[in-house]
Amino acid sequence: MQRNSGAHQGIRNLSPVTRVVAEADGGSRGNPGPAGYGAVVFSADRSEVLAERRSALGIATNNVAEYKGLIAALTAAADIGAREVDVRMDSKLVVEQMSGRWKVKHPDMIPLQREAAELARRFDSVTYEWIPRAKNSHADALANEAMDAAAEGIDLEPKPDPVASASASTTQTASPGWTGAMGEPTRLLLLRHGQTPMSVDRRYSGRGNPDLTELGRRQADSAATALGSRTDIDAIVASPLARAQQTAAATARALGLPVTTVDGLIETDFGDWEGLTFAEATARYPEQHQAWMGDTSVVPPNGESFDTVRTRIEATRDQLITEYAGKTVLVVTHVTPIKLLLQLALDVGPSLLYRLHLDLASLSIAEFYPDGGASVRLVNDTAHLARLA
Repeated sequence: MQRNSGAHQGIRNLSPVTRVVAEADGGSRGNPGPAGYGAVVFSADRSEVLAERRSALGIATNNVAEYKGLIAALTAAADIGAREVDVRMDSKLVVEQMSGRWKVKHPDMIPLQREAAELARRFDSVTYEWIPRAKNSHADALANEAMDAAAEGIDLEPKPDPVASASASTTQTASPGWTGAMGEPTRLLLLRHGQTPMSVDRRYSGRGNPDLTELGRRQADSAATALGSRTDIDAIVASPLARAQQTAAATARALGLPVTTVDGLIETDFGDWEGLTFAEATARYPEQHQAWMGDTSVVPPNGESFDTVRTRIEATRDQLITEYAGKTVLVVTHVTPIKLLLQLALDVGPSLLYRLHLDLASLSIAEFYPDGGASVRLVNDTAHLARLA
């Protein structure tokens, strides 16, 4: 008879931590048979045990137990407030699948991999490394204790969790550093479109609809290669303009996801300045252009002000975090919408619009929490474009 057992939980250090090493193991005597897992979280230099987990699983397979161990390790790391986790396991399958190098095909593994990926998204970074069983002895010992309990059909006695009693906040979803935000955030991966003929000459490009250049298509493909290795992207949305749609399509092919067009993500309407360079706009509209450079309420002739765009982007942000609550969304759009989403997340003034540089095909990341909190995790990352240089 299968029984659900209690989990041994011991946390030995309540000090704030940033980076930890998490080791996990799982096993089954019979495969399937009496199964259990063990997990241990160490300080970054492995000099101190910060948390332990073990649990009997009843009858299960080795692979299920291994994934359960990983989930327990990530949960323990979150409980102690870690932001960066180096996962070490002797399961080649789990390490390769979580790293995105192997596909998850077995139906029993799919929900477990998704649960682990969901947990991993809560951290600033998670790495995965395969280690031989001999170097995973601590987690292996905990897993064997759990398998012994599963074989005997008994419950393990759980130990009180000091973190839970010390502070209820530490059992919540890990918050972004010191902001105190709670709940599961909606994570927006903000990808600017690739190069177009207008961006080659640094011309105002708003509602005009140029296609990507050859370099722009290669930039989109490079971004798709980097993003295609992720396992946490739940949806792709894009501006209706061709350059954003073409950039989004590359990643959509890599991930096997559709692209949803969101009209609110369209670029600023620069009106009569469309197609002009900065120097040309200054020469033709000297006073108005100068005023526009320092005042977000100024409207380009026959265009729209940054204040108007911000209102639209704020409504679009609310739409996205409602429709994709707690998920990770790739947002493919333009320079102004990305700057405004970062401005909203940072809760800063309009100077950000004029001082922040965003490269073509660059990636930024902002998170919006259900309690109104927000954080920015990345700005203008172009590492995926290095091979194009």
